[in-house]
Amino acid sequence: MAVGAPVTSIDPHYHNLSPNNALAQEIFEGLFGTDAKARVIPVLAKAWRLVGDDVWEITLKPGVKFHNGNAFTADDVAFTLARAPDVPNSPSSFGIYTRAVKGVEVVDATTVRLRTNGVYPLLPVDLAQVMMLDRETHQNATTEDFNAGRVTFGTGPFRFVRYLPGDRIELERNATYHAEAPAWARVTTRIIVNDPARTAALLAGDVDFIDQVSTSDIGRLRRDQRVLLSEVVGLRIIYLAMDRMRGDGGTPFVTDAQGKPISPNPLNDLRVRKALSGAINREAISQQLMEGASIPAGQFLPAGTFSYVPGLEPPPFDPEGAKKLLAEAGFAHGFNATIHGPNDRYMNDARIIQAIGQYWTRIGINTRVEASPWANFVARASRQEFSIFLVGWGTSTGEASSPLRSLVATYNRDTGMGPSNRGRYSNPEVDRLLAEALRTIDDEAREKLLQDATRIAMQDVGIIPIHIQKNVWAMRTGLSHDARADELTRAQDIRPTR
Repeated sequence: MAVGAPVTSIDPHYHNLSPNNALAQEIFEGLFGTDAKARVIPVLAKAWRLVGDDVWEITLKPGVKFHNGNAFTADDVAFTLARAPDVPNSPSSFGIYTRAVKGVEVVDATTVRLRTNGVYPLLPVDLAQVMMLDRETHQNATTEDFNAGRVTFGTGPFRFVRYLPGDRIELERNATYHAEAPAWARVTTRIIVNDPARTAALLAGDVDFIDQVSTSDIGRLRRDQRVLLSEVVGLRIIYLAMDRMRGDGGTPFVTDAQGKPISPNPLNDLRVRKALSGAINREAISQQLMEGASIPAGQFLPAGTFSYVPGLEPPPFDPEGAKKLLAEAGFAHGFNATIHGPNDRYMNDARIIQAIGQYWTRIGINTRVEASPWANFVARASRQEFSIFLVGWGTSTGEASSPLRSLVATYNRDTGMGPSNRGRYSNPEVDRLLAEALRTIDDEAREKLLQDATRIAMQDVGIIPIHIQKNVWAMRTGLSHDARADELTRAQDIRPTR
């Protein structure tokens, strides 16, 4: 295989990053996992139930062994949940997935009880992201020990062979795997970050399978009889966030004709936000700019996912209506605005903000576009320096509590809410519904609460959704692939067709 993003570590708890998580799921496993549609499934857990409002009892699958022959037991669960949030120098901690666990009781070798701070129905969803380790082997193991292969033992379908940072990872089939065996005796994953080079490697036969197919190559590969594409609508939404923090002083990158901030901040006017949204031709962006590799979005998630809101469609392209809304808001002659965004993070990110800038110029908003490398851009966005900016969010949990908690919940450092709400949008009713959903056990009732919160946030234009990306892989003929909504590229999802 050739993948387009480098792995930064083999330690499954070091860096919460999609390429790392994909590799981790080849070698290690969690109590729970997710299927191709991001629905929670049991993996190392055989059964689970609430034995009290704040106590989950989990029964482990019997007979599971780590690659070094050690048995997987409840004591390993306790060890893992203590280690995952406490890995030294982690650039993106897995603690967000273990935070709800306030106590662990090992009942016996195959039974563990996890205590939460009050009712917490999303615990299986969170724990699907945490790979289990062996206390005996990993008690004092460092991240460097994992990268060197000295302690790289999991319970997963493949065993670790070799890791050459920035170049390749080599794995071999786990001959004693407790579930369906993978098709491949040996897998080499090459890291080829250049899009044309990755496609060329596939067409030359140097690799059998690639991920992150460039939109510029999709049409050509569709016509090539040597190649098959595997596609699925993903869980990553691309959207615009807006400065809702500033008020009477205006916002720095929305100005009048003389370049002075407009007071009060126009982005706090619902009519202006609706105008900005309605002026965007999402269908054209998806079909022409993205070449069919996205779908227009009117909410966080695509149809078929838990807490998707039926009937909440993408805002229609209505430039004349947008002009009327601006006039009603007192901006019949528009204003000056700058859109900021990254130029190396999402598919066609810089081109997307250029297109949006053109749409806004047509309704009388004199729009500038500034794209910059992700590292610089996200640091400035996190300091609330921008007025309007393009970002994305991948919902790895497959349900709306993730984007609601992170993107539109009122920012609160103490509670951990709104960590990626960089525009500081706030709506008390969204917060109330979300809080109620997070303590509601009944799935149907929780889904309705999440749907209601989503509907309010979208009607309030808390963000401006643009599109949801498709995940596209390519492979030689003779292979089949189970395309995953979470973008993860895993060797166990690829099989020969004959």
